[in-house]
Amino acid sequence: MKQYKQVIDVMEKNGGFATLGFLNHNVDVSKWDSKTPFASIRRIVQDKKYFFKIRPGLWALKEFEKEVLTNFKIEKSKDKQTEFNHSYFQGLLIEIGNLKGYYTYVPPQDKNRLYLNQPLGEVSNTPIIFDFSYSEIVSRARTVDVIWFNQRKLPTSLFEVEHSTDIQNSLLKFNDLQDFYSNFYIVSAVERKREFENKISYSAFKEIKEREKFIDYEFVSKLHTKSFELNSIGTL
Repeated sequence: MKQYKQVIDVMEKNGGFATLGFLNHNVDVSKWDSKTPFASIRRIVQDKKYFFKIRPGLWALKEFEKEVLTNFKIEKSKDKQTEFNHSYFQGLLIEIGNLKGYYTYVPPQDKNRLYLNQPLGEVSNTPIIFDFSYSEIVSRARTVDVIWFNQRKLPTSLFEVEHSTDIQNSLLKFNDLQDFYSNFYIVSAVERKREFENKISYSAFKEIKEREKFIDYEFVSKLHTKSFELNSIGTL
């Protein structure tokens, strides 16, 4: 079977869509005459004759376009698109954390939101937040969009996905959690980086300024893809 037909076959079996990470994990490249098979997959999905891009790192088959967009409800309204974007990038972050061996958590209000065709609560591997501190601190952390906990069940990385809401609210949340040796990330469109830089420069955030990072959607999607590449060849 030709390489592009293998990619199409995997997508068809997945409902007509797939992340690059999913393709890297499920397309059998063992017999490909290529030293860079994952780069070949990236090249194949950019063929507009067969595929179209939905979001960074997410592709679908042209023949499934109407069905996929309807199922994801991203053509319905701006609010539906915002909801899709938020849960999509939460899902990518959870899967990256899972591959890295972390306990992954999403807040209760997000567990039933769909990451593609699966509830976020089923993608994450930690249904209830760990009691890692005083109740008021844990209660504050419980609302963070995605948390990676290490093997000692302490928060190592916390992510807030900010598609359209105020970045300052997330910074205030992280400020309340500053006493933990954790990394703090704002995830958003690259166009909002300037807004982040302005907000993090406020004196109120001076204690977390050096620990707070902005990562854009493209970075997250590429990290997701690369994580599956490394996992597929046994180096992650």
